Amino acid sequence: MVADELRGATGAQGIGVIQGLPPVLLGWREWLALPEWGLAAIKAKVDTGARTSTLHAFYVDPFRRFGRQYIRFGVHPLQGRTDLVVHCEAPLVDRRLVRDSGGHCEERYVVMAAAVLGGRNWPIELTLTNRESMRFRMLLGRNAIRGWALVDPGRSFLSGRIEHPWAAYGLPA
Repeated sequence: MVADELRGATGAQGIGVIQGLPPVLLGWREWLALPEWGLAAIKAKVDTGARTSTLHAFYVDPFRRFGRQYIRFGVHPLQGRTDLVVHCEAPLVDRRLVRDSGGHCEERYVVMAAAVLGGRNWPIELTLTNRESMRFRMLLGRNAIRGWALVDPGRSFLSGRIEHPWAAYGLPA
């Protein structure tokens, strides 16, 4: 099997090594959750060309709490639903220069969150940037899925399709 060959070829950091579980098969787009921030459903593009995951934040406000740097940010988790606003806070992990697909560099704040997808719950790093004009509110980069997932670029929503995502936020259609 391909996963067994990859596991043998890549050693301890290889496919399927998280918790000794077999790899999860993901499509090129998936619904996931970031529950600690109240993001019950967010459609992400699984982007193996992106090193780091990125989350849409239409405002980003750094502040200090107990001597530690934090980030307060706002998310419109569903495309086309600017009436749905989720305000989030997280400790600042880092600031990094990120090059987008167009070759432009931007300094972004980096935060950590627990992601839930495909029956797994694991910590991921996310950079924050305004993705209002983009089709996906989130990119799930290769560092976030390394070691536990395989991607089938010809399929979508292999971990489950959410027909009415606004219902996850208690909103009417």
